[in-house]
Amino acid sequence: MIKFLDLQKINAQYADELKAVASRVIDHGWFLQGRENEAFEGQMRELIGAEHIVNLANGLDALRLILRAYIEMGVIKAGDEVIVPANTFIASVLAITDNGLKPVFVEPELETYNIDIDRIEAAITPQTKAIMVVHLYGRTVWSEQLETIAKRYGLKIIEDNAQAIGAEYNGVRTGNLGDAAGFSFYPGKNLGALGDSGAVATNDGELARIVRALGNYGSKVKYHSEYSGMNSRMDEMQAAFLGVKIKFLEAENQRRREIADYYCNNITNPRITLPAKALNPLEHVYHLFVVRSDSRDELQQYLAENGIQTLIHYPIPPHKQQCYSEYNHLRLPITEKIHGEALSLPISAVLTNEEVIKVIEAINNF
Repeated sequence: MIKFLDLQKINAQYADELKAVASRVIDHGWFLQGRENEAFEGQMRELIGAEHIVNLANGLDALRLILRAYIEMGVIKAGDEVIVPANTFIASVLAITDNGLKPVFVEPELETYNIDIDRIEAAITPQTKAIMVVHLYGRTVWSEQLETIAKRYGLKIIEDNAQAIGAEYNGVRTGNLGDAAGFSFYPGKNLGALGDSGAVATNDGELARIVRALGNYGSKVKYHSEYSGMNSRMDEMQAAFLGVKIKFLEAENQRRREIADYYCNNITNPRITLPAKALNPLEHVYHLFVVRSDSRDELQQYLAENGIQTLIHYPIPPHKQQCYSEYNHLRLPITEKIHGEALSLPISAVLTNEEVIKVIEAINNF
């Protein structure tokens, strides 16, 4: 069986070093808000280029606390609108609604799966206060047009960078393009912890200070709560693990690009729609390699029968989820087409050339 993502094999590459830092944390006896977090935040600052990194418990909290911090700063208030791509993972939308804000869904481009920037301006109202862009599947979404729209209407740009760590736009890393960004280090990400973890990146010192306090019971000084906060702290063990794995991120992202290129150049079945290539290869880190087929379910079953595991990202779009029944009436045909046809093929830095060829042969024979 070719696994969709072989986490055991991925982490086995660094097992000795992971075990060594685990022992270090245990021996040190300090498990929260210590030197491992401080060190990893420094590594992230160096990688991303942002002035401030705030480690948190997970990626959803990162997005949630960015918006909450803007509310505390008076930039956004309950009932305001946030533009968000309609075909994103539900966490992007949960972060909005959890803060009493209204998501405004904008259709994506069919070729890139990212939000269609040409559609954003028409969705802006006097209540719009932010645009949340999602670098979906690892592909950068950015343009001068996006920046111009945000400036024209005085909108914050929040990056959901859960899937695109290490990607770039004109030499600037994703996570340092907008006003603030949320990261996820869920185990299956390109930079994955051995549990849940996340972070916020920003060049706004006040925003970073508030996010850090909000994630620590609203407290900057112990037992003195400035805000009605929550418990969202990355533990020392996860920070130590991430500190090991971040050193290999660039090489692993490059391997993902090589596999994606090979897929794109050798999958020739006319029943399969390949993702559009990025003009600049550095704009995509291929967290996922997503193809489309109007026979998606049959294709997935066929690949499973041939020993190839695949996943669907994502079977149900946010506006059709039961928890968002108030939006179930919306008709978003591009989003719905993607969610009905998308299939994610195996891709990771530990996938062998032989496995890649087997995937290609099976798809071409479908």
